[in-house]
Amino acid sequence: MSTNRLLYLPLGGAGEIGMNCYVYGYGPVGKERFIVVDLGVTFPDMDGTPGVDLIFADIAWLEERKERIDAIYITHAHEDHVGAVGHLWPRLGAPIYARKFTAHLARLKFEEHGHDELQIKTVGAWPEQTQTGPFNVGFLPVSHSIPESSALVIDTPEGRIIHTGDFKVDRTPLVGEAFDDDLWADVSKDGVIALVCDSTNVFSPNAGRSEIEVVEPLTQLMKDLPGLVAATTFASNVARVKTLADAGTKAGRSVVLMGRAMRRMITAGIETGIITDFPPTLSPDKAFDVPRENLLLLTTGSQGERRAATAQLSRGKYLGMKLNEGDTVIFSSKTIPGNENSVSRIVNSFSEMGVDVVTDADGLYHVSGHANRPDIAHVHNVVKPNLVIPMHGEHRHLRAHAKLAEENGYKSIIAPNGTGVNLAGGQVKVVEFVETGRTYLDGSVHIGAMDGVVRDRIRMALNGMVVSTVIIEDDAPLGECWCEIKGLPETGRSKAPLVDVLEEDLNQFLMRANKKTLSDDDKLEEEMRRIIRRSTQQEVGKKPEVQVVISRLSN
Repeated sequence: MSTNRLLYLPLGGAGEIGMNCYVYGYGPVGKERFIVVDLGVTFPDMDGTPGVDLIFADIAWLEERKERIDAIYITHAHEDHVGAVGHLWPRLGAPIYARKFTAHLARLKFEEHGHDELQIKTVGAWPEQTQTGPFNVGFLPVSHSIPESSALVIDTPEGRIIHTGDFKVDRTPLVGEAFDDDLWADVSKDGVIALVCDSTNVFSPNAGRSEIEVVEPLTQLMKDLPGLVAATTFASNVARVKTLADAGTKAGRSVVLMGRAMRRMITAGIETGIITDFPPTLSPDKAFDVPRENLLLLTTGSQGERRAATAQLSRGKYLGMKLNEGDTVIFSSKTIPGNENSVSRIVNSFSEMGVDVVTDADGLYHVSGHANRPDIAHVHNVVKPNLVIPMHGEHRHLRAHAKLAEENGYKSIIAPNGTGVNLAGGQVKVVEFVETGRTYLDGSVHIGAMDGVVRDRIRMALNGMVVSTVIIEDDAPLGECWCEIKGLPETGRSKAPLVDVLEEDLNQFLMRANKKTLSDDDKLEEEMRRIIRRSTQQEVGKKPEVQVVISRLSN
């Protein structure tokens, strides 16, 4: 009996949407050779991660085994799959494999961080395969909302695995490759031991629509609108950006790309040959020469990102352009859960300006890049795997996907982040649990989610802060202490300034305190903190974060 195991281990992306990072390993326990699939990010929010710039999977488990990592494969160029490459690759050091368009964008990320771009190896589409350790891996084209998206065909000594990455069943995607049922059936005909499958839209009951279906509605809409039109979508949704540009051109409008990410994506598509017929565009400074009713602005920021072009237009101007009453903004995107408030603020700002907003409420102007429930079931039936492993989704998505597979006669297992599953020998079994979590990019440094930095930031945001300073000489106060407050009301219930109340209470305590307390910094700090929190609670109903500064003068 073989002692080798075939390990599937998600470190990110299984139990959440975003931050994708999956590990496959083969060999004896403790001596497996590994490949990593995707190194993605997720994005912070002001409620749970204020001030954080990006969030990554915790790769400490991988880093401890980096000498056994043979390769990193990137399925496509969305940030939740490639966004952490520049940040985390130095800790792993393994060669990276990607298709041409993805490799191009990954190299840009490498350059931003000063890494050697030669570490990224460009690979062609299936049937080309690369041998890395015990794995033979090929990039199987799928349709998605960004060019050259690929599933991975992973051949192992135990059999074939297909890792779908993000995908949809779109046979007319306009940009990128169509979903090819015959190709997928051919790849699967000799048997697939596991289909590791996208779960994002498992709750959407209707079959997905094709990108080609939004072209005519968008064209007609832009013809009918009287003023300037701005349309916002994900910059990385290159297919939609081109659809919007084509529709605007057909409607007699000149196209202006606004937003650095938008320009970078289209430039990358043209430079790599993915886009060959993008309509002519105007630079923002030339747009003033065109009548407003003949303009289409393509803007970044469909999720309410504060610094993106759409948000800046809602606050006034961006690159000199300003929206006026009678103009229209089209949101050709789906709002990601958690971004509703940010998007709503922008929509309301446009409303106050007299600018009309068209959303995807009726489904005419957006199609998802992910397979809906019937399309997921279709892929199950094309591949006919021995096992379905749901990934890329919150736990409820994984659970619903597993039920869908079982309803259609396929075995399934739910393996959220940190769950190691052995696929060897046809005996599917959870064999270990790995400590997983998140790390944050906070400014220019990486911090752990449990380091307390963000926790303290949240506490200060919720409760405010008081800084109190006292000078001690010969174990007695030298003068009165003083306080500073941040994030608290200036006046409390007593109608006196809060600072005055706190200083009075503290100075009363200091005059009565015995030598033992005054000579011990820890005891003195503890008592002053207790008084500050109690007095602030009585005055304004908050228990603030407290910092006590004790300065001792020596003879």
